[in-house]
Amino acid sequence: MDTRLRDLLEQKKASILKRWFEAIIETYPIDTSGFLKKQKDQFANPVGYTVSLGIESMLEALMEGNEFNEELPFLDDIIKVRAVQDFSPSKAMSFVFLLKKVVREELEKEIKQSQLSDDLLEFESKIDNLALLSFDKYIKCRELIYKLKTDELQRMTFTLLKKANLMSEIPVQEFEHRD
Repeated sequence: MDTRLRDLLEQKKASILKRWFEAIIETYPIDTSGFLKKQKDQFANPVGYTVSLGIESMLEALMEGNEFNEELPFLDDIIKVRAVQDFSPSKAMSFVFLLKKVVREELEKEIKQSQLSDDLLEFESKIDNLALLSFDKYIKCRELIYKLKTDELQRMTFTLLKKANLMSEIPVQEFEHRD
C-alpha cells in the first residue's frame, strides 16, 4: 500500500473508527443499538467494548499490510459475539464490508485529488480477504454452537428418560462382558 494512503488512513483513523463502529451498531435492532452506542463501560457493555477494540485492531492490521492467518484474536472475539446473536450469516459478516464504505466516504476527496484509487483497490482487496477469513471463523463458531446444542439436547433427553425409568445406565462390568 502506498504510504500516502496509509498516512491518510492514519490521519483519519479516529473518524473512520467512530463511523465504522456506528455503522456496525446500526446492524442491531434499535433498542439494542441505542444501548451499545451510549454505554461505554466494558463491563456494562461487553459487546460494544469487544467490537470497539476489535475493529481498531483490524484497521491497524489492514493499514500495516499484514497478511491474515488463522491467529487473529481481535477478529475471533467479534466473530464469536456475532455468531451467538440472531443474525443471518450475511448480516453477521457485513461488519467487515462496512469498512469499505466508511473509508471511501471519509477519504473520497483525498483519493480523487491524490489519484489513490489503485491503492484503495489494494486496501479493499485486503478487506475482502479479511471478510473471507471472518466467514470461515463464523462457520466454525456456528458449528460449535450447534454441536453444543445437540449435546445438551441429548443429555436432557437421557436425563428425562432415566427419571421416567424408561432408560437405565448399563453398568460398566456388564458392558465389558458383552465385548
